[in-house]
Amino acid sequence: MKKVTKAVIPAAGLGTRVLPASKAMPKEMLPIVDKPAIQYIVEEAAAAGIEDILIITNRGKGIIEDHFDRTPILEEALMKSGKRDFYDSVMESSELANIYFLRQKETKGLGHAIYCAKSFVGDDPFVVLYGDDVIMSDDPVAGQLIRAYNEYGKICLGIKSVDENAIHKYSSLKVDLIRDNLFSVTDMIEKPDTPDKVMSLYSILGRCLLTSDIFPILENLPAGAGGEIQLTDAIKVLAQRDGAIGVDFYGKRYDMGSKLGIMQAAVETALKHSEIGNDFREYLVELAKNL
Repeated sequence: MKKVTKAVIPAAGLGTRVLPASKAMPKEMLPIVDKPAIQYIVEEAAAAGIEDILIITNRGKGIIEDHFDRTPILEEALMKSGKRDFYDSVMESSELANIYFLRQKETKGLGHAIYCAKSFVGDDPFVVLYGDDVIMSDDPVAGQLIRAYNEYGKICLGIKSVDENAIHKYSSLKVDLIRDNLFSVTDMIEKPDTPDKVMSLYSILGRCLLTSDIFPILENLPAGAGGEIQLTDAIKVLAQRDGAIGVDFYGKRYDMGSKLGIMQAAVETALKHSEIGNDFREYLVELAKNL
């Protein structure tokens, strides 16, 4: 079984739920305190042992590529002025992993975005980290999936239970408990539109580990929910054929495609921040007195 060293981050969405902020600034670059959201995702992948990362973008998102590139003029200025801490923070983003970029020339859904990564992936297993989802965890979720893959040799899905009133916005999975937080997944449906189609309240949220077996399926997959090529529909084929492992992952997920999720990520991260955490907590305590 091949070692998992590759990851794909689909980041080609239009960010319509967070307009007008995303009109000129990709939502993946919206800051969580002092780092853009996508850097937290790349850091998670790197902490899990991922060496090569492909970020799928589209027109207008070149700023993401710039962020992970070197900036010699800025680096030199910081060193000359003795601002070593700032220099280190700037250098950090360019040294996390080998990061590559590819444009999705047509926005045809998540499944199509992943299919664009076919040449990058080759025959290797790879982790998909959704660009909308920042997950804070002391144990990187990508690493949790890799451990499950190493044990079972099947595709692995990062799953969580969602509210019954919200399941129609997500996928719904047929699951059976294996042990602890691990489940066997044998079927699923994307965005069930009636209660009788709901298999469980477990849904794929933000992370999955796939094999190259997904590409022939995506190549011939018809459009699904919303008229787009749905990655869930392709994963369903693999789950029904070979089985899949669901990992009810440890970590706090923030939906960076929603205004509330962005604010929750910023506030909760600020409270833990080594530089501003204490002062920010005092500010919130005072603010709360007038709420």
